[in-house]
Amino acid sequence: MATIQKRGSSYKIVVSCGYDLNGKQLRRTMTWTPPEGMTKRQTEKELNRQATLFEEKCRSGQVLDGNIKFADFAEKWFRDYAEKQLRPTTVAGYRHFIKRVLPAIGHIRMDKLRPHHFMAFYDNLAESGIREDTLYRCKLDFKTFLQKEHITAVQLAEKAGIGVRTLYALNRGQKVKAETAQKIDAALNCAQSIFEPVDGDKQLTGNTVAHYHKMLSSMMSTAVKWQIIYDNPCARVDPPKIERKEAAYLDEIQAQRLLDLLDNEPITYRTMITLLLHTGLRRGELCGLEWGDIDLERGLLDVQRSSLYLPEKGVFMDDTKNNSSKRVLKLTPDALVMLRQYKAWQGRERLRIGDQWAEAWGDHPRLFTTWNGKPLHPATVTGWFHDFIARSDLPPVSIHSLRHTNATLLIAAGTNVRTVSAHLGHSQTSTTMNIYSHSIKSAEAAAAEALQSVLTRSKKRA
Repeated sequence: MATIQKRGSSYKIVVSCGYDLNGKQLRRTMTWTPPEGMTKRQTEKELNRQATLFEEKCRSGQVLDGNIKFADFAEKWFRDYAEKQLRPTTVAGYRHFIKRVLPAIGHIRMDKLRPHHFMAFYDNLAESGIREDTLYRCKLDFKTFLQKEHITAVQLAEKAGIGVRTLYALNRGQKVKAETAQKIDAALNCAQSIFEPVDGDKQLTGNTVAHYHKMLSSMMSTAVKWQIIYDNPCARVDPPKIERKEAAYLDEIQAQRLLDLLDNEPITYRTMITLLLHTGLRRGELCGLEWGDIDLERGLLDVQRSSLYLPEKGVFMDDTKNNSSKRVLKLTPDALVMLRQYKAWQGRERLRIGDQWAEAWGDHPRLFTTWNGKPLHPATVTGWFHDFIARSDLPPVSIHSLRHTNATLLIAAGTNVRTVSAHLGHSQTSTTMNIYSHSIKSAEAAAAEALQSVLTRSKKRA
């Protein structure tokens, strides 16, 4: 029930609205001043009416809880919205982002946040040296160094508490995160670090800053829906400019060369890369395929799920990136031949391994697994392809470039953008047009030249 306190010529009306995230009682207040000329009885009657109306508004949520600080609201948003509505990998990324946001605006009340707070934060993100993901490389030949220290990669991995794959990557000259470099230095008792930073003064890209803006806009929009604030201040901030780069891909000759080089590779990776090139699947979609998704008789592939990885969850199954990503693709004859050969090989392997083959997935056998049938870590595919490209004469493309190659070749062959968009599982055709604008323009130019050629010949014959 509302309480009323007289304050000079006005009255303070207080309503209790439960407790906040820290157990502190929430109180909503309003001040009412009686108009001049009101009698004592009229004032008392109107004051009681104002108190009743204010209490009803508080109970129905019409009075906003803007007193909550952004840091407290952020945790509530993660718990009550993000964890329920967003993909686990998206939530994990946002959890990483929020660590940088809270020192900047976490102390500010939600109803006090203004556009300039976000603008200042974005400006700070764009400054040099702000990156937290600086990588480190070994200043020595790491493999030779371990030999001189008389320690194997397996022994060092156990001593440092890191994966042995990370050390094998260092043997190949790859870079590691600062935390990993520190663990290795500590395990080796190095007086001076054997690592040095790479591009430590680089700025965050405009795309990364745009991801921060997307997260904060979502949070503030949710606050409006929950009636915590009246308006979303992010809506009045121009989002950072996204740096659009042409997607890296292989041309027709290079794609053929890739397929030729795969002939001498293990059948598992040969099948995976061939399937990526022929279907344009995402890496997670490829790793999430089960034999039940493949109709070898009709030549169809049903994209139903994605296989992802998070340190706290390990390898797990999730829905595809968006609803439109669930799609059925028509397989090419070459892809079907490869899949039939691979299925026969996998069947022989299961018989050879026997009881060691993992049956944890029951009636949902994966296409691509480890040697004993367990789920394949998505990063395994990326790492293998990186090494494969490094020892080939092909351009330095990534595993995701095969998806771009598939789309680019489809567009070059005259496939319309709407069909390509559906084939890739994009939620909007505009996404396809933005990513492959260069390829689309090239295809349109080729079509214009072909049309001109046809019309010119027709004119001469006339």
